[in-house]
Amino acid sequence: MPDQPSDATPTVDVWAIQPPAAATADANGGDAVVGEPAPQRSRRSPHEARTDWRLGGRTVLRWREALLAVALVSLGAAVLLGSLVAAVWDSPWAAASATAILWIGMLGPIVWAFTRSRPIGLLRLRAIDLLYGLVLGALLRTTQGWIEGLDGNAATLPTLLQVDGSWAFSTVALDVVAPVVVAPLVEEFFFRAVVLVALYTVLRRPFGKLTAGLVAALASTALFVLVHGISGDGDASGVVSLSLLGMVCALLVLLTGRIWGAVLVHAVYNASYVGLGLLVGAMT
Repeated sequence: MPDQPSDATPTVDVWAIQPPAAATADANGGDAVVGEPAPQRSRRSPHEARTDWRLGGRTVLRWREALLAVALVSLGAAVLLGSLVAAVWDSPWAAASATAILWIGMLGPIVWAFTRSRPIGLLRLRAIDLLYGLVLGALLRTTQGWIEGLDGNAATLPTLLQVDGSWAFSTVALDVVAPVVVAPLVEEFFFRAVVLVALYTVLRRPFGKLTAGLVAALASTALFVLVHGISGDGDASGVVSLSLLGMVCALLVLLTGRIWGAVLVHAVYNASYVGLGLLVGAMT
C-alpha cells in the first residue's frame, strides 16, 4: 500500500536555530564583516575624575569669578592701607610694615581659596621643578643685571646693613628671609595660583585653552608688575625685569600644571641678589 501524506505537524528543534550573524562595517569604512560584533566606543563619563586642573573639573569649580573678586578687593585694600602707612608713619619700620600689610592682603585670598578646594595637580612637586628654579632664576637675574647696565652705567651692587661687623637680626629678617622665603611663597601663590588659575578657569570654556592661558599669563604678570611698581620698583629696567620674571613663572605654571617651579624660580631670583649683598658685605 503506497505511503499516504501525513497531516502531522513536523517537529522543529528550536535549540538548533542559530541567530543571524551581525553585519558590521570595518573600521576603514569597507565592506561589512559578517559574524563580528560592532566595536564599542569608549565614552568619557561627565563625572569622571580629572587629573589636572587645566582640564577643569570639580577641584576648580570654586576658583572662578568670586575668588577673583575677593583677591582683587583684598589686594586693593592692602595696597591702599600699606601706602597710607608708608606715607604717614615716620619710622624706619614704615616700609617693612607696608610690605607686611601687602602680603597679608595676598595671604587672605590664598587661605580662603585652598580651604575651599585644591586644584588637582597644582601642589605636586617634581625634581625637575628644582632644576627649573636654579637655571631660570639664575638666567633671569643675569638678564636683570644686563638690562640695568644698558644705559651705560654699571649695575648697582646690593648692600646689607651691618652692625659691629655682623648683620643685625632686622637685616636678616627683612633683607634675607623675607625676600628669599616669604615673598616667593606669598606672591607666587597669589599671582600664579589664585589669580592665574581662577582667570584661566573662567576663560577656558568660552575662549579655549590657548586664549585663556595667554590672557591669564599676561593679566597676572601685569598685576604683579603694577603692585611692585606701586611699592617702589617703577623704573624702566625694573619693569622689564619684573615682566620677564612674571611671564616665566606664569608659563611654568601653565605648561607644567604645578606651582613649585614658579616659587623656586622666584626664590632663586631673589636669593641671587641677596647673595651678592652678603658677598659685598663680607668683602668690605
